[in-house]
Amino acid sequence: MSHPSRRGALRLTAGAALLGSLSLAGCGRGDDNAAPAATSKPVDNSPAQGTVDVWAAQGDANVLDEVVKPFKAANPELEVKLTLIPNAEYYTKLQSAIAAGKGPDVAQFFPESQAQFLDPSILRPVPEGLVEPSAFFTSLWDAGVAKNVAYTVPWYAYTYALVYRSDLARQAGVKAPTTWDDMVPFFKALQRAGAGHALGADIGWDVFNGQDVAMYAWQAGGSLLSSGGKWTLDTPAMVDAITYNASFFTSGVADTSGPTFLDAQPYFVSGKTACMITGPWVVGQLDAVAKKTGWTASHVATAPLPAGSSGSVSFSAGGSWGVLADSGNADAAWKLIRYISEPSTQVAQYKAYSSLPAVAAAWANPAIASQPLLDAFLAQLKNTRAFPQVSTWQQVATRLGKEMEAVARGRGTAAKAAANVQAYAESLGTGKG
Repeated sequence: MSHPSRRGALRLTAGAALLGSLSLAGCGRGDDNAAPAATSKPVDNSPAQGTVDVWAAQGDANVLDEVVKPFKAANPELEVKLTLIPNAEYYTKLQSAIAAGKGPDVAQFFPESQAQFLDPSILRPVPEGLVEPSAFFTSLWDAGVAKNVAYTVPWYAYTYALVYRSDLARQAGVKAPTTWDDMVPFFKALQRAGAGHALGADIGWDVFNGQDVAMYAWQAGGSLLSSGGKWTLDTPAMVDAITYNASFFTSGVADTSGPTFLDAQPYFVSGKTACMITGPWVVGQLDAVAKKTGWTASHVATAPLPAGSSGSVSFSAGGSWGVLADSGNADAAWKLIRYISEPSTQVAQYKAYSSLPAVAAAWANPAIASQPLLDAFLAQLKNTRAFPQVSTWQQVATRLGKEMEAVARGRGTAAKAAANVQAYAESLGTGKG
């Protein structure tokens, strides 16, 4: 599975943070091109024609030309022009193109960081009947909805689950933890079985750590925004989440000095660590790290995330597609997106790049269903939430990640960290109005 790394898959957050400080509303090709209404006319089944310019970030889209070959063959009067842009530059270049009126017809987005684009001056609403919203994992679909209007269609999906050394767990005589209370005892058992540290926790103290703690806050029954759109970060649930995360370090099952993210898999294979809270891409990468075919099957197991007081919820992330408001060929653009959303196309994308489908039905295909280590991720995808669809979330998550460090190192309290993040978030607002 040649899936992107965590920082590749949860990509573009630095660019998203920059974009979050800017308002994209009103950007387009001039006032003579009015934004579309909140609904778009249905897309028929006639052949797609003309040229469709598609922009995507390097990674999962690298194989897109090959995946859509059948669509192009069935629509001979259509030309699909795919432009791949490095991840770190993608959103910045897309924003600049939109502002200059030189954007593509179709653009790739990321559910975890697309909020600033969900506006009718930037994206066309998804036409009614183009796809069935209930065919997708709910949180992925919801991530593309703003003010009850859907602007993006999910493409591929991922979430986090527990990936652990099954051989060490067998040696220790323990099973995967199912609750927060089980976590540290499970980790300590893995250490007694020979692991240096049990958990290879990412120590970037950045947006990614902030997103982890947001996930734990949900598990503790908290929210990040109120129903009225106010930040709700200084809460008992957030304090519990920060405390829970810090317990991995203060108990000695994780180390504040490492591994760094790029070292996580080598540490795991060598036994320096025995568990990761991570995405499904690692399943296909560990044999290569171990330099031994079959190592993963005999050494690794997966499980859904242990439950807090409100269950085992995780976040949803992945890729999505949208059609720009000033696209010159929206009809063909939507037809292409509709094709990419078909279960058979999603399976083809999985076979080409190991991108896991956003359409739930595609997971029943034997190519995916026969991979037992993916079962935990499927179970977890059915219990996920979308991050707040506000443009400042990435900045808030980054601050949350930084506040976590002091608590993990024993230099601050979870209550103070939550209060600091709340104050910072309130100073930023939500990027609306």
